[in-house]
Amino acid sequence: MNRAEQIRSDAVALLTRDERFAGMDPADLPIEVWGAGFGPLIHLILGQQVSIEAADAMYANLEQAVGTVAPESLLQLDDDTMRRCGFTRMKAEYARGLAQAELDGFSIDRLTSLPDPEIVESLTSLRGIGRWTAECYLLFCLGRRDVFPAGDLALRIGYQELIRADERPSEPELGDAAVQWAPMRSAAAYLVWQGYLERRGRV
Repeated sequence: MNRAEQIRSDAVALLTRDERFAGMDPADLPIEVWGAGFGPLIHLILGQQVSIEAADAMYANLEQAVGTVAPESLLQLDDDTMRRCGFTRMKAEYARGLAQAELDGFSIDRLTSLPDPEIVESLTSLRGIGRWTAECYLLFCLGRRDVFPAGDLALRIGYQELIRADERPSEPELGDAAVQWAPMRSAAAYLVWQGYLERRGRV
């Protein structure tokens, strides 16, 4: 069973464990595991504070511009090309900083053998990579099974709607609430996201 299938299996288990997910179909969950590496992390930097669709489009533009997204190829891009690919000035700085860090010896690939907290600590030591980006790297790139990016706005809104709360939870509050789904928090995140999207007709 690959990592995506493991998370989907966890979602099946959560449907029997938490009645608030009743009626959802785990087969509908758009579970993705992109794999480790520089390119996927750049994809997540592009995805900071934008929709999934926008991030995917911008990364496709980047791939069209450079072919394989690697530190060397990214550093060859000028400001105008970066802008056309969708990078803001700050995101371009973050991406170039990450590329230079890789060339200077920081290995994203070597992180895959580390526990989740150590990966988050290593990634957040880099400029422009906060906890949300690091946790999404664990989830979308490495396919780790117990990750819940509580800083994600859609998850915060989705959880508020799931429990029918009057107020949106803060990141710490949502992080504490997600403990109820351990050790299958990744599947829970996908279910909360799916509910959020379905209620908005975006599936």
